Amino acid sequence: MRLQEGDVMQKMIPHPLRRLLLVGATALLVSCQVAPSAKQLTVLYTNDEHGWMEGMGEANGAANLMQLWRSEEGYDTQTANDFLLLSGGDNWTGPAISTWNQGESMVELMNTMGYTASAVGNHEFDFGLEAIRARSAEADYAYLSANTTWAESGRVPEDLGIYDYRIAQAAGLRIGIIGLTTRETATTTNPVTVASLRFADYESTLRNLVPRIEAQGVDLLFVISHVCLDELEPLINEVADLGIDLVGAGHCNELVAKRIGDTVLLGGGFHFGSYASARFELSANGEMKTRFATRANSGASEDATTAAIVSRWREQSAAALSEVLGFVAAEVPRGPRLDQLVVDSWLRADPSAQVAITNAGGIRAPLLAGQVTLGDTVAILPFDNTLVVVEISGADLLAVLAEGSRPRVAGLMQRGGEWSEIDSGERVAPGKQYRVLVNSFMYAGGDGYERLALADPEGYDTGIQYGEPFREWLRSLASSEQTPAAL
Repeated sequence: MRLQEGDVMQKMIPHPLRRLLLVGATALLVSCQVAPSAKQLTVLYTNDEHGWMEGMGEANGAANLMQLWRSEEGYDTQTANDFLLLSGGDNWTGPAISTWNQGESMVELMNTMGYTASAVGNHEFDFGLEAIRARSAEADYAYLSANTTWAESGRVPEDLGIYDYRIAQAAGLRIGIIGLTTRETATTTNPVTVASLRFADYESTLRNLVPRIEAQGVDLLFVISHVCLDELEPLINEVADLGIDLVGAGHCNELVAKRIGDTVLLGGGFHFGSYASARFELSANGEMKTRFATRANSGASEDATTAAIVSRWREQSAAALSEVLGFVAAEVPRGPRLDQLVVDSWLRADPSAQVAITNAGGIRAPLLAGQVTLGDTVAILPFDNTLVVVEISGADLLAVLAEGSRPRVAGLMQRGGEWSEIDSGERVAPGKQYRVLVNSFMYAGGDGYERLALADPEGYDTGIQYGEPFREWLRSLASSEQTPAAL
């Protein structure tokens, strides 16, 4: 089902003429002017795949999407000269089939599908800088982020396999592709991991880079980004003079295909459950027609080659993660109830603590009904976070709860806007000391929890992965297929 399709956009574009004149490429200019036929380029765009190569529902995984591209878009990896596959980033962190191997499986999948480039998402940093170096070396496509630089040198970290742009050739055209990464990355992956990096302003990055790319003679100019629409839409207006033909979104899982001025804006949704597309048709006289659309990943069978890759990685991850922890009577959706079960398990693991706090963003998938395996819990709690013990005052505790993003709390209850201890019923006392469990992402200042390390600079890292208490609790329920746990 096609969800949205844009009207044809026509304009007399100066791009080939203007950009080629910039470098005085007379011969190329003549060839553009006398081209015997129109050149047609189709962009297929996804983002926030998060390792969901198997899909989150029936028949909407990567293999189904690949077959949909074949049947509906005419895409074929063997003869894909008129296509560009682009991603808005966050390729890896998610279910065990990708998280357990730190995204290696997703890189192989995206290689086979034929991606040209991916923006660097904040979650590309989840497994550390060495993992980025390894994955980018394995990728046949480029990882792009022009606004990510080393703090010390100000240079894009090409030694990690991250580049500011690449020039691709497709449909007889030269396409400049720039990457951008959300500036929130400093606090939406482990801040310690990215402490040596800086994430610069989007507009100034583009203004500095676009002239360098234009000087090389490009016909189209694209920006792929791991940036939400609320920042991208004003940015497109601010840089309208740069002649950017397409901007791709990411980070907020948005599905969109529309134009802002002369720029097409795409967002592919998330988890391979949908995609966005844009088709550019350039005539010999400089006229460009553009169509754009979004589409749900539904109704297609599986592409055999892609399905084989998914199956092989499924078998590998299942072998390592097949331990059955228990059985659950009904699904617990991602949200406050599941978050509470997780943070409650932390207090059970350390009864000496009075309070436990997690950020809701660290819990990434539902707890499905039926058999629960180790792999299922890796999907729910996929990060390399550990539990950290802090000793802080009641005043700092209240400030942490007010400042941090979506805190989920065990050991306290909130009534009438005030926090009280569950065991005693007493209000949190500003002058009292509290032993509090948090995860290492929060202790490093992620999601607005900077106060934790300021209040206790010597917090104790237990080394316990933040999902382990939840797994131990599930085991302790001693549930079975005949007597599943009612949660």
